Amino acid sequence: MTRDELNAYRLVKEANEIQAAAYTRRHFLKESAMGLGALAMGALFGSCNFGGTKGNNPVLYDAAHPLLPKSPPFLGKAKSVIYLHMAGAPSQLELFDFKPELMKMNGQDCPPSLLAGKKFAFITGVPKMLGPQANFAQHGQSRAWVSDNMPHFSTMTDDVSFLKAVSTDQFNHAPAQLLMHTGSARLGRPSIGSWVTYGLGTENQNLPGFVVLTSGGSFPDAGKSIWGSGFLPSVYQGVQCRSEGDPVLFIKDPHGMSRDLRKASIDAINASNLEEYATYNDPEIQSRVAQYEMAYRMQISAPEVMNINNEPQYIHDMYGTQPGKACFANNVLLARKLVEKGVRFVQLFDWGWDAHGDGPANSLNIGLKNKCRSTDKPITALLLDLKQRGMLEDTLVVWGGEFGRTPMMENRNGIQNPYNGRDHHTEAFTMWMAGGGIKKGYTHGETDEIGYSAVSGKVDAFDIQATILNQLGFDHEQFTFPFQGRPFRLTDVAGKVIRDIVA
Repeated sequence: MTRDELNAYRLVKEANEIQAAAYTRRHFLKESAMGLGALAMGALFGSCNFGGTKGNNPVLYDAAHPLLPKSPPFLGKAKSVIYLHMAGAPSQLELFDFKPELMKMNGQDCPPSLLAGKKFAFITGVPKMLGPQANFAQHGQSRAWVSDNMPHFSTMTDDVSFLKAVSTDQFNHAPAQLLMHTGSARLGRPSIGSWVTYGLGTENQNLPGFVVLTSGGSFPDAGKSIWGSGFLPSVYQGVQCRSEGDPVLFIKDPHGMSRDLRKASIDAINASNLEEYATYNDPEIQSRVAQYEMAYRMQISAPEVMNINNEPQYIHDMYGTQPGKACFANNVLLARKLVEKGVRFVQLFDWGWDAHGDGPANSLNIGLKNKCRSTDKPITALLLDLKQRGMLEDTLVVWGGEFGRTPMMENRNGIQNPYNGRDHHTEAFTMWMAGGGIKKGYTHGETDEIGYSAVSGKVDAFDIQATILNQLGFDHEQFTFPFQGRPFRLTDVAGKVIRDIVA
């Protein structure tokens, strides 16, 4: 280590010592009254220990090497997950849930029985029923219904399992998104990607185990919390990457800093961190060390894997990508490249599916069709590409939103919107899964004649989470993490594996 580097290390060490001393004083003044009680509770319940339970799904947390690949408790069909979330909730009645009876009711007053005792986000008075704003046809040997909004995807119906009767108890976007991805409508729980990475690690130590890609011009309503690590070690939170410009901000060395000097700086910082760990024995300090080292390795690996320019032209034509621009198609292609390189969980959020009908961009006839036009081709390409590469067998692809849309037209303050739109609906919506040991060409569940309520095969967010974990080799009831004196799990106290869609 050179003299300048040694001086830099000493300065960082002195700053950390000052900060640690200040923290100790604050900690004493703020928490000493409860210190002995917390110590006793920690001894009784083990709430301060990292690592999973000793049931069927033991997970040992190695703070020094938190992302090393681990074997699941039982042999799972999937090794990685690509989760496509259409933020804003696409209308199942214009995509996959064909209801001829609803067409007959178009323009009629909504029956009072559909409104009594129900909660809606933007329906007051008596709304009009709204027939399907798309044309439907059956496709493939499975004879699955798909609208003309998804002409490319209609060719893939024999490779997916549809869930036609998904339900939720949250009718606002942020809580519903949190529930779908963290198992709780409240902030603070780990996302499903964090759970998966915690349980399985990653096959590529030069890339994050959990990568997030966003499109549509805005974050989901729940914000970055839906890819947070919650009470799990922070190294398991999702790493947001970009499809335009540098994949991660500040990934390049500053002007005048060589790679060797960057490595020496990180070594000096981590040496200080390890001294702090020896003093306080806080596992988060080791997570911090692992994240510094990961960031250094990513400088080489991330720009290469996140570069779609070197893909052959037929791949660009297949996905409809636009190199150099931030778009959904680019993100879908990146998702394939990332799982191909060993990334465990890739989460795509595409914003803009909230079709209330309060303007052209949010209408079923314009806004929804535009969103379908931008996503239909790349999603189809993803399934075909994974299939052709032999990757669909062990890559689980999940598509869906946070809730569904009503069969009646939105009606704010008793006034119908000038454009066709539907309100938030919790009782029934459609999702689908493909690959990763999921049954092909199958439809699970059914809604009533107007798509209002489930009549068979009803499932919820916890069931979907349990099924994803099952395909990866985990029993969701045993896969837990100790926090606040009790074992927590992704599915809380609910959830059943949807066995009918498992091949």
